[in-house]
Amino acid sequence: MRCTYFDAARCRSCTLLDQPYAVQLAGKVGHCAEVLGEHGDLTWLPPVTSAEQGFRNKAKMVVGGSTSAPTLGILDPTGRGVDLRACPLYSARMHAALPLLADFVSRASITPYDVTTRSGELKHLLVTESPDGDLMVRLVLRSQEAVTRIRKHLLALQAALPQLAVASVNLLPEHKAVTEGEREILLTEGATLRMRVNGIDLHLRPQSFFQTNTEVAAALYRQVTAWVDAISPASMWDLYCGVGGFALHAATPGRAVTGIERSVEAVASARLTARELGLADVRFEAGDAADVGGTAGGALPELVVVNPPRRGIGEPLSRWLEASGVRHVVYSSCNAETLARDLRAMPSLRPREGRVLDMFPHTGHYEVAVRLERD
Repeated sequence: MRCTYFDAARCRSCTLLDQPYAVQLAGKVGHCAEVLGEHGDLTWLPPVTSAEQGFRNKAKMVVGGSTSAPTLGILDPTGRGVDLRACPLYSARMHAALPLLADFVSRASITPYDVTTRSGELKHLLVTESPDGDLMVRLVLRSQEAVTRIRKHLLALQAALPQLAVASVNLLPEHKAVTEGEREILLTEGATLRMRVNGIDLHLRPQSFFQTNTEVAAALYRQVTAWVDAISPASMWDLYCGVGGFALHAATPGRAVTGIERSVEAVASARLTARELGLADVRFEAGDAADVGGTAGGALPELVVVNPPRRGIGEPLSRWLEASGVRHVVYSSCNAETLARDLRAMPSLRPREGRVLDMFPHTGHYEVAVRLERD
């Protein structure tokens, strides 16, 4: 993939872009095999590749510049905005939408936030694209100062951008290195973006997590579902379930499935999909996956799926799984280092099969899924 931003050294976020894609992929597979090398009987399935460009479903744009000429992209070392609207990681539909959103910033007179002076309002523009081409747009603001003007100009934006399904304002009053705050103000009647994956409509609310690469996420769901169906458990827990991707894919009549997720918004989204699909044996609960012994209650499941953030599941949950007697665990990880650490804490659960999925081309990051079985 060629990128003029990378060639001009304006953006080097894609740290591996100067390597051919096949070399990138081989490096990731080799790194994962090395990190998990102590598990010599682990069988590796062929890696899942990604498109080299146009694969990102999410644009997390730092807003810089001025009200009349906002930049959407990143900040340079001096705090000045670098506009990346034409980044080749985004689809053609996203490329068409970003200039309209920049114009909206100007029309609504939303002052970009200046990190050096800690003044201004608009910090980030977060845009998510569904497989059907619909969009969720979130404006991360320092305060509610611009909300009235945003509402005033929203109808014109919807007319210019008819695929806009969900719009919201997120409030981040603090000056700190995070993308969004805790409070969300919904601006549209629509509250969820439908992410159609493998024929299932997953509902994404403004503060819910979804994988950045839809096609590779679909492959990940298929792989985990294939492992689950081969084991054919009567009961399953999906921990760190997000909007319910693994649970909803693995659901089948007679299989009791429970999803646990800290985000109340994500749980609401998962419950909505379960109702639409008529899945009576699937339930979702808001809670801390690390305290799953007290959260889920009832009898132990035959299989547990875990899909934690980069920090991994950590010692408490690793210890609980090791002592629980659960026979089967599927661990989906975006950090092989923390995966390896957690596996050492669960010596009775042996890795049998693994697969690298290239969720993040041109970077050193990747997803790896591993099927574990108790000795």
